[in-house]
Amino acid sequence: MKIVYSDGYDLHLGNHVFPSVKYRLTREKLLKEGWARAEDFVEPQPATDEDVALVHGQDYIYKLKHGTLSYTEILRLEVPYSPELVQAVWLCAGGSILAGRLALQAGTSVNLGGGFHHAFADHGEGFCVLHDVAIAIRRLQKDGVIRTAMTVDCDVHHGNGTAGIFGADPDVFTFSIHQEHNYPYPKPPSSLDINLDDGAADDEYLAAIEDGLRKSFAAFQPDVVFYLAGADPYREDQLGGLKVSLQGLEHRDRLVFEYARSHKAPVVVTLAGGYARHVADTVRIHAATARIAAEFAAWG
Repeated sequence: MKIVYSDGYDLHLGNHVFPSVKYRLTREKLLKEGWARAEDFVEPQPATDEDVALVHGQDYIYKLKHGTLSYTEILRLEVPYSPELVQAVWLCAGGSILAGRLALQAGTSVNLGGGFHHAFADHGEGFCVLHDVAIAIRRLQKDGVIRTAMTVDCDVHHGNGTAGIFGADPDVFTFSIHQEHNYPYPKPPSSLDINLDDGAADDEYLAAIEDGLRKSFAAFQPDVVFYLAGADPYREDQLGGLKVSLQGLEHRDRLVFEYARSHKAPVVVTLAGGYARHVADTVRIHAATARIAAEFAAWG
């Protein structure tokens, strides 16, 4: 299985709640534990402006490229604006496009980045500047290699940008399972939303996601699944209020792959959020997702 990664994913944010160093650390852990080899990693190219414009408005793209976002627009991003930020998010969008193409060839792929599901067509918010998953779906559709797609969003926060972008599109099914009383507000409707109460732990969480997967695949047959494998339902996450264990998150990952495989749908993994008190926990969760993805790829 190929894993898409670039050192350019790291935004070098320093002491910020969003630990963008996690991308590099996850790659290092996969190599150290023997779960991946150096030759398994593929370097992406940045998305083109034409790719980005399949989702985002030209005015927003211009502001990002030329550094003319307003003070309010930058505040809404919740990460410092810089040319390096722009380079990183264009690169990450290219990574999700590449991961999509690889998954269609081999059945499974992982982008060690991405999942920026709070970005809307005309603005970014909540650490999300470009919606890399939406860009990848639109690029694959334009290339004619897929018609339909499903997003399975297991970040602790609702995928509001995803719902906003695809809300009127019958060819994209959006499933989000998240903590109800948490960012963002408001939450535009996905194709299927599961709103979890504060403190939901393994049993409730896993039963809910299995029910959601069953309903999603009963209602829709995707050509590809984009799995936003957020680490932030973890019980030690700083920005989440669920109580899911490390073992529960691994079980979640397996459920997603099992349902996709049973419906013959390739899976593209993006990491999405993860803000554990100890960065090593976030890295452990992300690395386990990549390891499980590789297991399913190996099993065919």
